[in-house]
This record gives sequence, structure tokens and C-alpha cells, in this order.
Amino acid sequence: MPITIGPEPEPLPSELIEKLERVSFPTLGHYLEEGFADPGIVRVAGTRRVVGRAVTVRTTATDSTMLHHAAGLVEPGDVVVIDTGGDVRHAPLGEVVASALVIRGAAGAVVDGSATDIDEIAGLGLPVYARGLSMLTTKLHDIDAGGLNVPVVVGGVVVNPGDVVLADANGVLFAPAHVLAALIDTALADDAEEPGLVEELRAGGRLGDLTGATASVQALTR
Repeated sequence: MPITIGPEPEPLPSELIEKLERVSFPTLGHYLEEGFADPGIVRVAGTRRVVGRAVTVRTTATDSTMLHHAAGLVEPGDVVVIDTGGDVRHAPLGEVVASALVIRGAAGAVVDGSATDIDEIAGLGLPVYARGLSMLTTKLHDIDAGGLNVPVVVGGVVVNPGDVVLADANGVLFAPAHVLAALIDTALADDAEEPGLVEELRAGGRLGDLTGATASVQALTR
């Protein structure tokens, strides 16, 4: 497949970003079933939560030429999302690429594969999500393949350029902005109610009674 370069995606709405920075990401899991990367992709560096626009990169197994090109084009707040075509042995993301992303203001990186130079990346503070670590790295082979700002598959999820990327210690979620905009206010309201629910539990309440689950079980077993 030859090189494909797509247009730069539209910026994310600032109001949506502000709300997403306040919500508990697992609360969104109460309302969504799709878009969650499989649990094999975990945070391997960084401690910050990630909220940003997806800049998608498709590489080949041994060649990171496209990633090096993309690293110089990211904008502040972008998250580089890398589809390695299923290769988990060659690490495309190391200290130099991570440094380039930090300098450009990237919010993080997600690799459906391996990362390397993890101690050095940890010192940069860049949140990085990957399937693992490897000393075997990609090279600059200048292969006529790969893509930038094209649909990719990462963690079993189809990610389009411009999608929202949310990531924390629990995992990674990819979703179109309009999907998150439709439920973010409800999720924030849930977060606001949660401390009161925990207080009721501490006061002796039973979880099933408070959530209605017990009433549902009783109705189903009559």
C-alpha cells in the first residue's frame, strides 16, 4: 500500500475539552460500549491524564519514516496514535521521537506495539501507552508505505484522524467528538452524585437498594 497523507483534522471544541478534563473517564464506560482499546495497551510512561485530538500514523513493521515526518507536524494538545500493522517486536517510539513530541506540545502517544528508551521517556513526562517494551527498534528505511491522518486500527478500535483520545491509568478510549459531546453533561452529573452515594454506603445503606439493583433482582425472581 503506497503512502497516504490525509488532511489535518479540525480542532476539538474548547468547551468539550474543558469538560472532558473534569470527568472521570471510567464514568464514560457506563454509557459507551465501543471505542475502548483492548486492555493489552497500557500506560508505560507518564502520569498525566490525556485529553487530545488524534493524529493518526500508520507505519510498517521495521520502518518509522512516516512517524518521524508526523512528529514534526503535531500541534499542541495532539495525541499521536500509531498503527504498526500488528508488529509488536520493533519499537517505533523512543527518546528522540518522544522528545520531538514534547517540544511540539503533544499531549501523549498511543502505540499498538512496543516502545523503547522508557527510562528516558519517563524523564520527559510524556504519557505513552503501548503493548510493551522492546530493545529492537524500527529504522529509517524510506519504504513506500504508511500513512498520516488516515483511519487506523489501534487496540482493536478504528481511529479516525481528529477523534478524541482519552487515556489514564485505566486504559484508552477513542471516540468522535460528537459522541462525547452528547453524553458529557450526564457523565459529569454522575460524578457529582458519586460522593453522596459513597456517604450513604458508609451510613449503612446497601448498594443494591441505593442503585435499584436489588429491586430489579426481586422483580425478576418473583
